[in-house]
Amino acid sequence: MTQKLTTIGFDADDTLWQNERFFQMTQERFADLLRDHAEADHLSERLLAAERRNIGRYGYGIKGFVLSMIETALEVTNNDVPGTVIADLIAAGQEMLSHPIDLLPHAAEVVARVAETHRVLLITKGDLLDQERKLAQSGLGEVFDGIEIVSDKTTAVYHSIFKRHGHGPGQGMMIGNSMKSDVVPMIDAGGWGIYVPGQTTWALEHAEPPEGSDRFRQIATLSDLPGIVDAIG
Repeated sequence: MTQKLTTIGFDADDTLWQNERFFQMTQERFADLLRDHAEADHLSERLLAAERRNIGRYGYGIKGFVLSMIETALEVTNNDVPGTVIADLIAAGQEMLSHPIDLLPHAAEVVARVAETHRVLLITKGDLLDQERKLAQSGLGEVFDGIEIVSDKTTAVYHSIFKRHGHGPGQGMMIGNSMKSDVVPMIDAGGWGIYVPGQTTWALEHAEPPEGSDRFRQIATLSDLPGIVDAIG
């Protein structure tokens, strides 16, 4: 009998290891640096608007985030932001880029367990060097049959990845903490999309869950994944 599910993709940031909380911590530092120029809530709105504008220019990741903070700082100070603030923002970004990896609960054992029966892929977006650094520090690199670091996660991207590494998205599954990037486009490609909520989710990664799809599942933690995989077959 043909196996229904042959290839399983895992998101990286906030699915296998901590990531978004470092952005939140840096954003709090950003608000403190500019507290004399803008209220925290207003500053957050301006920063989010800058990030939305700049995704097409800088892509996803820490470097684009730092550039968006600098742009926002210039905006709210009418180009009069002190050089020391710019220096502090650059330093904050460098700290983020050197932060050690903190694996989330069950990540290592679940990836290893699923790899016993299925082809497993790491599919992540963001800055190439930073993602390679985090993967190397995670200790999970040898477990994966394929590594894909992409500029964005779209239906077309999932079609391409699961065709190259497996039997197409129809026999593929994607697990992640982003409804917008990990779940919806994978289901639109014809595969299974498994949503595992993170502690915090970036506002630009929110999307409505595909409740009408029979290939959508939501789990509380990664430890629930092997049961879902076994049930599908």
